[in-house]
Amino acid sequence: MFGIVRPCRHRLGEKLTAQWTAHLCGLCLALRGDHGQLARIVTNYDGLLISVLTEAQADPGGSTGRRTAGPCPLRGMRTASVAHGEGARLAAAVSLVLASAKVRDHVADGDGLLARRPVALAARRVAAGWDRAGARTGSDVGFDTAVLVDAVDRQTGIESLAGPGTPILTVTEPTETATAAAFAHTAVLAGRPRNAAPLAEAGRLFGRLAHLLDAVEDREADAASGAWNPLTATGTSLDEARRLADDAVHGIRLALREAEFTDGGLAHRLLVHELPNSVRRAFGTPSCAHGSHPYAPPGAPGAPGAPGGPTPPEPPRRDRRGLLAGCAVWLGLACTCQLCCGTYEDPWTRERKEGCLHNCDCDCCDCCECCNCCNCGGEDGCCSGCDCGCDC
Repeated sequence: MFGIVRPCRHRLGEKLTAQWTAHLCGLCLALRGDHGQLARIVTNYDGLLISVLTEAQADPGGSTGRRTAGPCPLRGMRTASVAHGEGARLAAAVSLVLASAKVRDHVADGDGLLARRPVALAARRVAAGWDRAGARTGSDVGFDTAVLVDAVDRQTGIESLAGPGTPILTVTEPTETATAAAFAHTAVLAGRPRNAAPLAEAGRLFGRLAHLLDAVEDREADAASGAWNPLTATGTSLDEARRLADDAVHGIRLALREAEFTDGGLAHRLLVHELPNSVRRAFGTPSCAHGSHPYAPPGAPGAPGAPGGPTPPEPPRRDRRGLLAGCAVWLGLACTCQLCCGTYEDPWTRERKEGCLHNCDCDCCDCCECCNCCNCGGEDGCCSGCDCGCDC
């Protein structure tokens, strides 16, 4: 459930990485605070966009702000400033309801252990609990999660009727409707009612993009397992899916131009600059110029052991944990989202590892990556060739 927006810290820069992490921690803590430790497992990158958008529109000092959170394993037991308030709670409500839908979808497909009746029954109970929890939190911030539940219910019916020749946009419509409602409500929370329409449009296209990219990434696995896939079922080609994805990215960019932000730097970076990278990744065309991701070839600039590269990993430790002890530690890490970002010890080998936030799949050669005048987090203000819509 990591989502389609998976930013690289090298692209974000130090300032925006800190802001992004504050929203990730804020979502995680909002889930824990309202719904208990188990709810934290639905923390996802796309969900925190709701928190980001709310803060981007809010007046400083309003009900959507920051607070100092206590020590957490995710941060090496350090305190930190995290997103707090209605934006984080709305993100939590949306994440719970959509995670519930995902669980029910896997149960219906009989994926893995969910094919076993006792496991499926337990999963349904968890999903029902998340639905109720999301509805409570949504009501607290003035958002009716019924629109999300209705979209999920309609999705099942649409998929059952879809076949060759069915427009793929007919299948993506429920997701579009759900994300449009969530994006639009950030304008209500921030006291910017005029932003509701453009953000609803951005949300609608984001939902379309998320559905398409998920279908593209799962296409081969679904074919192998016999699972339902929207592209295969409707006979939509990859070329057509790519065209629709690129159009959605462009539409989001245009919609955001119509919205007014107090500080839109992080929202701009995630929704204008990161989404094209998500499309390239889904369609198999990622690249990373600095080579600092785990699979960079030996000797590449920035690769472990190369000049200027990161310090090679520590040698394996000998004091390994046993199977059960390691499983217990892994469960603790999962419940605190430490596996997502930060650094941690492998539950079994005790080797030092970095979470997914540190895994890079970016192309850092784009000149606009260092765009400073549009507040994208860069350093040297190089904006030549930027087509993001900034007044550079």
